Amino acid sequence: MSRGDIRDYRRWHRKAVLRAREAGFDMVVVYAGHDGTVPSHFLSRQSNQRSDEYGGSLENRLRLYRELIEETRDAIGDTMAVVARFAVDEMMGKGGLEWGGEGKEAIEMLAELPDMWDVNVSDWENDSMSSRFAPEGYQEEYISFVKSVTSKPVSAVGRYTSPDTMVSAIRRGLVDIIGAARPSIADPFLPAKIREGRPEDIRECIGCNVCAAWNNLSAPSRCTQNPTMGEEWRKGWHPEKIEPKESESTILIVGAGPAGLEAAHGLGKRGYQVTLAEARGEVGGRVTRESRLPKLNEWARVRDYRLGQIQRMSNVEIYLESEMDAERIQEFGADAVALATGALWRNDGVGRSIRFSVPGCKALTPDDIMDGKRPDTPGSAVTVYDDDHYYMASVIAELLVSEGYRVTLATPGMCVASWTEYTLEQRHIEKRLLNAGVQILARHQLADVSEGRLRLTNTLTGEVSDHEGNVVSVTARLPRDELFETLKGKISVRRIGDCFGPSIIAAAVYEGHRYAREFDTEIDPDGVPFNRTRHQLQH
Repeated sequence: MSRGDIRDYRRWHRKAVLRAREAGFDMVVVYAGHDGTVPSHFLSRQSNQRSDEYGGSLENRLRLYRELIEETRDAIGDTMAVVARFAVDEMMGKGGLEWGGEGKEAIEMLAELPDMWDVNVSDWENDSMSSRFAPEGYQEEYISFVKSVTSKPVSAVGRYTSPDTMVSAIRRGLVDIIGAARPSIADPFLPAKIREGRPEDIRECIGCNVCAAWNNLSAPSRCTQNPTMGEEWRKGWHPEKIEPKESESTILIVGAGPAGLEAAHGLGKRGYQVTLAEARGEVGGRVTRESRLPKLNEWARVRDYRLGQIQRMSNVEIYLESEMDAERIQEFGADAVALATGALWRNDGVGRSIRFSVPGCKALTPDDIMDGKRPDTPGSAVTVYDDDHYYMASVIAELLVSEGYRVTLATPGMCVASWTEYTLEQRHIEKRLLNAGVQILARHQLADVSEGRLRLTNTLTGEVSDHEGNVVSVTARLPRDELFETLKGKISVRRIGDCFGPSIIAAAVYEGHRYAREFDTEIDPDGVPFNRTRHQLQH
């Protein structure tokens, strides 16, 4: 940027500030975070190679940011608050801004300029880490110094998802304000529920980063915990309110996984008499099983919130170890039946890249691993084949290597768990696997399997390689919809969640909620599913 470019940028920034005031905002943020803004690029030695007054020393590299804060204050006076969003550590080591060095010095130099400091670390991938890779409050180590160098209020982020952790950070004097974007997506009424002493009613964020994924995909946002996210206007779904029942119909829900629990919760709130039958001895379905895998324990919050709400409802009954076949369902006599029986992982290698069964492939699956089955004995070779490209294969590989197996993770994708690029986890996943000793073979497709051996084909060169050991196939899932095929046309029955279409947990929760919302209503299932804006064009 030339000096003229910098002057233009400052002028545009000032005009944007004035537009924000005109629009009625209470505060404006001067942004130097996430490694994605002009001020942060000027601050970083990695990107600022200038030799004029805007480069070189920290004071010079900080000059543009100082000017923006000062000019923002000059433009709006005391009519709005000026907030400085600042990444105190680039997490690049000695070559970048560090919280114990220039990050701290920069805040000391500008300490009293803004009305509030909003501090974080690094780029979005490190600032918005998932629960699999970061505990609650994981940025405290980096930002704990800020209160000691400024008299202004300090706000911070870093996966503060439970009310106890949030309150603790404030009571310890670490910060004055908690920034909680993802937790507020999971529960927009979180602050009110804390204030009212209702922590049990909070849908705590599970840190899966599905919200970030949909943002990165430029698609309508979704949340695993909050199925109304993005539907408040499109469908008129309020996060807390739901229309009362339209009839005295009784509902039997078969399966107490994420879809079944959410459907029972929603229908219970509407006032219907609901029976929830679960074949296993515990509720939660895939959420309960997957939450026992390495670092996925916070996913159990999907189950815990809904179970806690349902247990306070006298009109919802849960029966465990109650496997239902078609005859029992018909004998039960409910007015409507929702099948939430989930899905099973395939064992034949069929997935996104392979459309027909792999010769000889009768592999173990994630379901087998979660049921306690293992390939041979610890110390033996195992290949985890990933044609699902989300989290599961890497979690299974992580589990098996921790148990002493010699693990190879093979995938036809360009990298391990490629879809997790959207959830900001891919680099963290690959780094953890490599550090654990997992061998990674990208662009390799499963060709055939025999006893104790398998063959992989390089998807670019066609070269075939032989490997010893057993296979764990993580490819695709099939819906458990046999009951539907037997019951359709005989009773009022509908599939929800993975039973209808295997997908992510957020989709199962959404399906369960949609079923509860639309039950006994006049909503046209073939109609336009959401409100639309119609613009009148003037000629």
